[in-house]
Amino acid sequence: MNNATLRQLKIFETVARHLSFSRAAGELYLTQPAVSTQVKQLEEHTGLALFEQLGKRIYLTPAGTEMLHYARSIMAQFREMNEAMAGLKGIAGGQLNVSVISAGDYFFPRLLAEFMQRNTDIKLNLAVHNREELLHQLANNLTDLAIMVRPPQDCDTLNESFAPHPYVIVAPPDHPLVGKRRIPLSAIAQEPFIVRERGSDTWHSMEEGFAGQVSNLNIAMEISSTETIKQAVIAGMGISFLSAHTISLELQVGNLAILDVQEFPLMLHWYVVHRKNKRLPPVAQGFKEFLVDEGAAQIAQITQVDAYLLRSRPKE
Repeated sequence: MNNATLRQLKIFETVARHLSFSRAAGELYLTQPAVSTQVKQLEEHTGLALFEQLGKRIYLTPAGTEMLHYARSIMAQFREMNEAMAGLKGIAGGQLNVSVISAGDYFFPRLLAEFMQRNTDIKLNLAVHNREELLHQLANNLTDLAIMVRPPQDCDTLNESFAPHPYVIVAPPDHPLVGKRRIPLSAIAQEPFIVRERGSDTWHSMEEGFAGQVSNLNIAMEISSTETIKQAVIAGMGISFLSAHTISLELQVGNLAILDVQEFPLMLHWYVVHRKNKRLPPVAQGFKEFLVDEGAAQIAQITQVDAYLLRSRPKE
């Protein structure tokens, strides 16, 4: 094992995580033969097979399972070394590793831009994930900070809210319910709903908003893309439950309208999350403080959501 390289360990870990050479190649921006060659060289260093193929699928061998444990430990120590060195530089010159749930990509880049304008020479590593992958990033120390709506309750993390996150019922602007006041949930339950897929963060929020009565809704379609859902609603195919922070542009141009439904908006919160035992580098600590101190005001200014929520409730 004396000749094994960190690059080989990283490639092996990626293949082991996906249990796929082709998916690992895509993530690493390498060709599949290049990935296979690096894994084969690592196997030659160990003198043991790390993967076995049964049918069309590959699996970790016992040696591969053991190797994965040590590979991740070595990679984590290497990241900590880089963070410690960056920490000596302060915020400027540091690398900010942050991951965000998909609903945040409608405003989060502008938050990052504001922070980076104030703190020069920051290297940014930004990733947008669904909830499951975001939790994987945290569990495996692949990110410094995670931005999400529903922080994990059964993990060793610190979860700090920094901004309100309203969810609303949206419809095309010519829908008969637009302009009605205090629409009861029973009145919209029969409307065709276009919703995010089961298990998504938005789906879980919808379950909370409808007090566990999602089964009573007339769900016409489940779609895994918020953008596609918005286009379907605009086309008049139904109404939807969405984060108000994802529809700012459509509200501004008049393509969508917020319905004034009883018990809505559902007000949740944005959280900045990191492992309790994570030694945050100065740049990550600085960005966390920026979110807690200014995140709510910055998001409100970017999305202008408050004005549209008030507009959705016409006067008597």
